[in-house]
Amino acid sequence: MRLLFVCSLIAFATTPSTARAQEPTPPTLPDSSQPAPPPPPTPGQERFLRGLRTAGRGVAQIKDGVDRVTRSQSSKDTLYQSRSAKRLAGLCNAARGFLVSGRGQMEPTVYETPTRRPARDLAVQIDSLALAAKACQQTASKQPQQASVQLIGRLRAYEAALATFRAAI
Repeated sequence: MRLLFVCSLIAFATTPSTARAQEPTPPTLPDSSQPAPPPPPTPGQERFLRGLRTAGRGVAQIKDGVDRVTRSQSSKDTLYQSRSAKRLAGLCNAARGFLVSGRGQMEPTVYETPTRRPARDLAVQIDSLALAAKACQQTASKQPQQASVQLIGRLRAYEAALATFRAAI
């Protein structure tokens, strides 16, 4: 009885797949109705994206430093707060180097007109973040909370510009 059940289950499971294999395939659409693949990036656009990747490293360092300060503020340990403030200042120093180096490779004019505006806005936000990193480097060890609040505002503007740029390309 059990053998009969297993055999009927196997027969049932394989029947639709053979029927499905015998169905005709739907006709393919002509090539003119399919969207054309995007053109490969130009060397200038590849350079822009390499610069963006380098600047992204600096942004990640700033985020790490801000996160450390935010976590330390909830702690009562003053040594931990002091260390995180000094770490933020050091990370802002290192991040500034990445931001400036990456921004130097980013020339928004390599993109066509519809994408050029978001690329320029992204470059402006990276410049703004580099200036904020310089100020953070000088003030974070004494006023970490104020420096992190300023950086969070700049990071949000950068993330919005990055999302707009990614949507445009």
